[in-house]
Amino acid sequence: MRLWLSKNSEVPIREQLTTQIMLGVVSGDLKPGQRLPSTRELARRFQIHANTVSAAYGELERRGWLESRKGSGVYVREFSKDRELDAGLELDQLISAFLARARDGGHSLGDVQARVKRWLEFQPPDHFLVIESDDELREILVAEIEEATGFRVRGMSVERCVRDGLPAGALAVALYGQEAEGVRATLRADTNRMILLHSRSVPESLAGAIRPAEDALIAVVSRWPEFLRWARTVLVAAGVDPTALNFRDAREADWQRGLTSSAFVITDALTARQLPPNCTPRVFRMIADSSLDELRRFVKEFLTR
Repeated sequence: MRLWLSKNSEVPIREQLTTQIMLGVVSGDLKPGQRLPSTRELARRFQIHANTVSAAYGELERRGWLESRKGSGVYVREFSKDRELDAGLELDQLISAFLARARDGGHSLGDVQARVKRWLEFQPPDHFLVIESDDELREILVAEIEEATGFRVRGMSVERCVRDGLPAGALAVALYGQEAEGVRATLRADTNRMILLHSRSVPESLAGAIRPAEDALIAVVSRWPEFLRWARTVLVAAGVDPTALNFRDAREADWQRGLTSSAFVITDALTARQLPPNCTPRVFRMIADSSLDELRRFVKEFLTR
């Protein structure tokens, strides 16, 4: 098998090695049981550090592609039918077969790349991507959307989104505000893949809530400091005695201790999953019902066909 290694590429040499060897295996250029060049031989051939080659071989061995035979060298591992293969092996085989057929048909890699990019742009998104710089808020929003839609959700900071753009398959969602508008302007051509969400209003948050007894102890728990401040303002404005409120930062140690003695626990969608048994949670959500409904409709109409 012939290898190409570029020392001027943004892709690390180790990654270039591992990827080409994997593709060599799935394409059949490297046969099961075939011996690979030694670490020293490959390092000398490409004038790279032997540790780089050793690390690449070691990674492929851990992932099940290669095997070391003591005193003999490194070989392509033979795959038995009852052995579970690498999670991406089937996809790698499809890609390898596609590229080989395209090459045999006289198509250049540039043409293939351009056409694949175009086809990917026309595919429906396969996940929501929450764009938010505040780490704790972002995780809460991810939890709310996952719970409301049952669809795959990931998160990304605004800074990373502006720097790298939207990943393939992402439908961006963000709370209304200057930050979201800034991202929308930066993405330009990708703005058709962004939904702006409304925040939940105070009346909406309090709707249907039962007024606690005057002597009831109420715990307010969250990993997001702004949630704790927001809850204090809302509850005091609603007439709850401030002395009856017990605030807990879920980032601190032992934050769960004694929560079961509270009449109920006001919390966010993410922290609610970590409450001790026998707690009575009341989840205050950050995203308006109208926006959650919009996401549900999107999943139903476009993503579940």
